[in-house]
Amino acid sequence: MKNVLIIEDNQDVRENMAEILELENYAVRTAEDGEKGVEIARLLKPDIIICDIMMPKLNGYEVLLRLREDPTTASIPFVFLTAKTERTDVRKGMNLGADDYLTKPFEESELIAVIAARLKKYSFLRATFSRDIEGINQFFNEASLYESIESLSEDRVPVNFDKKEVIFMEGAAANTLYFIQKGAVKTTMSDESGKSLVTGLFGAGQFVGQLSLLNDKGLYKDTAVAIEPTEVFEIPKADFVTVLFGDKLISNKFITMISNDLIDLQEQLVSMAFSSVRQRLAKVLLDLLNKENLYNSEKTRITISREDLASLIGTATVTTIRMLTNFKEESLVTIGAQSEIIIQEQKSLEQIALFG
Repeated sequence: MKNVLIIEDNQDVRENMAEILELENYAVRTAEDGEKGVEIARLLKPDIIICDIMMPKLNGYEVLLRLREDPTTASIPFVFLTAKTERTDVRKGMNLGADDYLTKPFEESELIAVIAARLKKYSFLRATFSRDIEGINQFFNEASLYESIESLSEDRVPVNFDKKEVIFMEGAAANTLYFIQKGAVKTTMSDESGKSLVTGLFGAGQFVGQLSLLNDKGLYKDTAVAIEPTEVFEIPKADFVTVLFGDKLISNKFITMISNDLIDLQEQLVSMAFSSVRQRLAKVLLDLLNKENLYNSEKTRITISREDLASLIGTATVTTIRMLTNFKEESLVTIGAQSEIIIQEQKSLEQIALFG
């Protein structure tokens, strides 16, 4: 049963609303002024708050500000209730962070509909979506209910790429965000001399191309290549932009989903700047192992060219080969055919990655 807090100084309105909502199977608490309402909200942590604007002691704006400043109540859906119909009053409330508003007098059905919609959206924002295509489709399906765009809820068809096949090219029109369902992808960028530099490595459950879609030039800033048989799902730029620049709360949730890759990349750059080559190689091997073998924790094999491995750890190829040889002599890894590396002592590599 969902808890609703009504903050309203008019007793008749307050009791009438409480009766309507109780008949709809909500648990209702009421407060006759703003101060009492803030006190109850902090104690009860209701699922939603309906608050009048013009009240004694604390008006509705002040109530909202106090609750938004408190981490324990900041995310509770908040609906303003007002007899005023001027646009400035509504705009002020929404700018302060209110989720919706009701203008008195209102129909019983309006009250029930607003509460149901706000609770459904709040449930969506609190939900955790799995890092696979089922979770991504679920996110877009539910987001489409709030963005009112049917294309967001369309089922997405997998696209398969063979090893070494290009997914998108640096300088090409950036029209698609890619979600990796299976496999692994590397991104590279060319310098002025034409030399290719590896800029990132991405595995199952990650997105590729998000920064390029925000580029003012509208072009991919790097090239993405499958480094093993890879299955991706395409998300059109139009859908990406709709969610990113639509409802603020949904946008924040979407940004959190697609930003994990960027955090990983930032950690890689910090590692390259401050760790020894030995540490960097251990960290990259572990990272590759986790990304390539996401669906099978028993696997210990990595396939990557020595040139790509050298780019990822930020050193010369010959230095990478020499350090791999050292790891082999220490029985940390063995070297297989066709650029294959077999991890023998994962815990020892973890120690090296942490302490050198």
